Amino acid sequence: MNEITVAIADDHQLFRKGVIHSLSPYRQIRFMVEASNGDELLALLAAHPIQVVLMDLKMPGKDGIETTKIISRDYPNIKVLVVSMHEDERFVHHLMENGAHGYLLKNAEPQEMLNAITEVIEKGYYLNDFVNRVLLRNAGQKQKGLPSLEQDKVLSDREKMVLRLICMEFTAQEIAQKMELSSRTVEAIKDRLMDRFGAKNTAGLVFFAVRNNLID
Repeated sequence: MNEITVAIADDHQLFRKGVIHSLSPYRQIRFMVEASNGDELLALLAAHPIQVVLMDLKMPGKDGIETTKIISRDYPNIKVLVVSMHEDERFVHHLMENGAHGYLLKNAEPQEMLNAITEVIEKGYYLNDFVNRVLLRNAGQKQKGLPSLEQDKVLSDREKMVLRLICMEFTAQEIAQKMELSSRTVEAIKDRLMDRFGAKNTAGLVFFAVRNNLID
């Protein structure tokens, strides 16, 4: 894998430095931006080719929630990994459905952070045990603000297969090979499903599919 450029936004300098130091042995990661809040981060993103942001939630000025939404809108190619001390499931639901690509707790080991960073680049999202438990506990519940009409949830066999393989963490190229389709066709199906279900990214699509029992 090519070098991954990373930014970290957290108002605690000691935590920022600790994360950077703990991931320094992994040469495939390069930290290019440090910020103490969302305003600083957004000002720096315009000048740096960042691929992944490690995002705290509670920060002065623009917090992580608002900043994640702005990045999802203005920098759709940047992957946002929330790194927070908050275990409240409401944060997980809200962030995953509004632009975040993964959610880590601050007690995560460096190896998990490395896995999360590499997986969001390779697959478009990272779901750890914590997020999976949230998904399982809330499977079948409808989230306010997302489409709920039954016709919106009717999938063709091909759409269902693509969605199932996405949820199994296959990349678009791998899905294309398995289904004997072009990668462009797979991406078009994924984009159509995201648009239909109001998902901001692949992580949001997986989150929605599991919670609404759209896959077998």
